[in-house]
Parts: sequence; structure tokens; C-alpha cells
Amino acid sequence: MIIDLPSTSTSAINKALVDLRDSGGAVALGRVLTLVVITDDAHAEDAISAANEASREHPCRVLVLARGNKRGAARLDAQIRVGGDAGASEVIVLRAYGPLVEHGETTIVSLLLPDAPIVAYWPGAAPEDLRTDSIGRIAQRRITDSAEARDPAKALELRRATYRAGDTDLAWTRLTNWRALLAAALDQPPYEPVTSITVAGAPDSPSTELLAAWLAAKLKAPVVRARTKKGTGVQSVRLERKSGAVELIRPDQVVATLTQPGQPDRRLSLARRPVKDCLTEELRRLDPDEVYGEVLAEGLPQVNKRVMSVRDAENAGKLSGTKKAAARQAAAEAQSAKVSESMKGAPPEPERGEGLPPANEETASTRRTAVKSAATKSAATKSAATKTAAAKKAAPAKQAAPRKRAAKKATA
Repeated sequence: MIIDLPSTSTSAINKALVDLRDSGGAVALGRVLTLVVITDDAHAEDAISAANEASREHPCRVLVLARGNKRGAARLDAQIRVGGDAGASEVIVLRAYGPLVEHGETTIVSLLLPDAPIVAYWPGAAPEDLRTDSIGRIAQRRITDSAEARDPAKALELRRATYRAGDTDLAWTRLTNWRALLAAALDQPPYEPVTSITVAGAPDSPSTELLAAWLAAKLKAPVVRARTKKGTGVQSVRLERKSGAVELIRPDQVVATLTQPGQPDRRLSLARRPVKDCLTEELRRLDPDEVYGEVLAEGLPQVNKRVMSVRDAENAGKLSGTKKAAARQAAAEAQSAKVSESMKGAPPEPERGEGLPPANEETASTRRTAVKSAATKSAATKSAATKTAAAKKAAPAKQAAPRKRAAKKATA
């Protein structure tokens, strides 16, 4: 259900919400937080779609502040979405024009849920300093996405310079699977220290910078940043140890190959995570992300000390060739497909009615055989008993016959 309220006010919006609740109970009350999405009017629908998907795990009130043209008269257009158009939340879209564009906090303050945490999310361009932003000051969690900025590297430096507990970046959230796989690989014997780190990724990928910074901060080893083509994201990580290198390569942006000494190569699903998954993960926690703050403060300054191209890194032996890795991965996929096809083409196993007796007939035949055997044994036992009895009866007669003949002779 979508209700449009053109040229309205926040009091009229609150009254419409109360009427919805009283008339049909369309707006549920079990909300765990207020999610404030600050974007422009052109990208509002994408942000609403991501917020709706995230609300299915975290029921919340979503306030979308879509900033319009700053020129002209002050005007506020609103739209209330509930039911199937709002996921598991209630969405209130506020389109501000004129002087209202610069007063976001005043616009949303009367629509915030009472006694509920506030999470602010900038899906596109974010303020340079979240600490001085009117909405950033009242939010417990502040989510940005430096990958969507015009200059991701500059945006990442701004996040580092103005970091405050509660800040986070979806470029960092996209690394959750990478960090889990690398940590699991290092958590297996031999437990040797990492001597050098090489991270390859695109120059416009803040996730690559944050991954290199995280490894440098946690492993206390020198890091080399290898640059790939723009738009490729994170491509590979190589961790050098005394027994051999641990390498995670993703040549096709979908499937990665993990290589470890003494173990077979493993292919892993490692596709780029969509915004809705990253936003859902960030809404699971309302406490500060201390690891992210540590990476910004300690790890990021170490990343840009040594930068080279991928070709130079491969020639220096710091990275495996991505073409070779892609060829090995393609060969493994072809072999897997071949095995699947051979399994599909194998003749099916015969059913019970094709060449084998049905289960009930087999059981009956077995029972009949057992009965016949038992009957034969019983007949043999009875015959033996009869012969024994006859022999016992005949024995006294045989003993009496000689005595009778002796008596006849004596009489004669």
C-alpha cells in the first residue's frame, strides 16, 4: 500500500500513520530501530529496495530523506509505504525542496521511533565529516559506502581523518567472506608467521585498500599493493610463510581458488556481495566496529608505502599469474562438468520388477523353502522314533524265544 501526501507536514504524516494503525492495523509496532537513509531523489528507489530487504531480518521504520532541488520555495512531499511495498518495515519517503534540504534533522526528528536506536545510511555521497552532520550527530551507527563516491580513495581518507566510534563502511563489509577464508587458512598448521603480504586489486576499489590494511595491522608484516584494471575489485591475496605461500585468487569475480602447501586446490564461491546483504549485516550490530577503526588508524597508512603493477608483482614472484589460475580453474570446472555428465549418462539401477523378484515374492519363496525343510526334518525325526520303539518291543521277544526251545527239549 502506498499513500501519497503532497505538500504536507510532519504532523500530517504522523496523523496518517495513526489512522492506518487504527483502521486496519496495517502498521505493526514491533520495530527494533529507525533507519534513516539520506540520498538524492534520483537514487531513492535503489536505497528503498535495499532497506526493504534488510528490514526482513531487522523490522524497522525506514525514513528516506530524498533531497531535491535547493532552489525555490520550501516544500515537503511525503509517501507512506506499508505491506508488500515496504518489506517487514514501514517506509516513509520525504522529498524536501528549497531550504528544507539543509535541515534534515528538523524534518525527521518528529518521525523517529521513541526509545529506539538510530542508524544513518548514506548510499551515495556522504558528508565529509559525519561528526558535524546534523543527522550524523544523533545516530548511534553511521553507514557510508566509499565505493560509490566519485573518488573512492579520497573518501576513504576522509573516513580515516574523521572517524568516530559507530562509523562503518560497506566497502569494509564486502570483505567479510575474504577475511573469514584467510583467517581460516592461517588457523591451520603449520602455525608460522607471515613474512610478507601482497594484495592485488583495482585502484578504484576501497575494499582492496581496507583488506591490505587489515592484513598489515593484524599480521605485522610488510604489505605490497599490486594494482589491476579498474572495475575488477579485489583480485588476489598472497601470504608468504616459511613452508610456502597461502594464496587466494579470484580471477573471474565469482569463484576463487585457495592454494595452500601440502593441500589440494580448493574452489570457493566468492562473488561480490550485493548492497542488501551488506546492509543487513551491518544492522545486526549497534555497537562500534572496533576492528574497522583499528584498520583505519593503524593499517591504512602502511598500504600505500609500496605500490606496483600486477605484472611487476608476478615477475618478482610476489603473485601467481592470474591467467594460469584462471586456466586451472577452468580445467577443474570442465572436469567437474564431465563427471556430472557421465553420472547423468550412467544406466539406472534395475528396479525390483526388472530382473529381480519383488520383495514380497522373495520373502514368500524363502518362507516356503523354510517350511518344506522343517517338514522334512520333522518327518525324519518321527520315522526314527518309530523304528526305535519297534526295536524295543522286538527285543524281549527275541530274548524269550531261546528259553522256550530249551524248556521243550527238557520235557521231551
